[in-house]
Amino acid sequence: MDPNKQSATRAFRPDYWGVWLRCAKNSLLRELSFRGNFVITLVTRGFWFAAQIVLFEIIYRNVESIADWSRAEYFGFMATGMLINSIVEAVFMPNCANFSELIRTGNLDFLLLKPIDPQFLVSIEKMNLGMINQFLLALALLAYSVWSLGRPLSPWNVALYLLLVLVGVAFFYGLMIAMASSSVWLGRNQGLYDFWFYVTVFARYPQQIYTGNPLAEVLRVVFSYGLPILLVVTVPARTLLSMSLEPGWILLWAPLATVCFLVLSRRIFFWSIGRYRSTGS
Repeated sequence: MDPNKQSATRAFRPDYWGVWLRCAKNSLLRELSFRGNFVITLVTRGFWFAAQIVLFEIIYRNVESIADWSRAEYFGFMATGMLINSIVEAVFMPNCANFSELIRTGNLDFLLLKPIDPQFLVSIEKMNLGMINQFLLALALLAYSVWSLGRPLSPWNVALYLLLVLVGVAFFYGLMIAMASSSVWLGRNQGLYDFWFYVTVFARYPQQIYTGNPLAEVLRVVFSYGLPILLVVTVPARTLLSMSLEPGWILLWAPLATVCFLVLSRRIFFWSIGRYRSTGS
């Protein structure tokens, strides 16, 4: 290749890390411009967190365990789900929710014209920094769970836990971006986002509770091995808390299924973008 062309290619290579930092800075400035709304968001998330703790405190005063989860173990599960949810809702939810507006207003044209991967830019343009409250509270609850159990934590378990939490974030992002892509045909997809919340509610409860009748078994199999919603929170929580995984191969299935789903969601995104009719067409 001609040296001049090589230098031009390098000159137009996007700085993804720099773009992400600038988007984060702009999001922080937006939040600080409306401090009252930011404070209300923090208080609301704090109240929701407290309500969840109180609810399961009441439950565990009447039972010793839920499936094979003790009180301290279940709080570790709750904390893991909150960590994953806080990252997804802070980084990806505002952008996927706004995707239909970009299409309706024609502003998607401006994003597609930029010399950067369109899925990346669509996914990180805005952030909900109010979720920092839930993130920190979840970390505190996780620390309490580990301390209460008194089980030793190996560096391997901690590293694997962090990796599996990222796997959970990646899975929910893939699900969200795939559903957001339907906006190209539907214009608005609020109903699909409601469906997303209804489906992901299964991840709020451990996989082990879905037993005892045929419907529960069907839900467990479908949302474990078809769409692994039940695994992306249960597997990291049980790994960190040194609880058994049955069958053991689900430790590999959750990341593998997530990678496959991310590839599929990216194909769906670009397939939908290829059928997008811009305001100038």
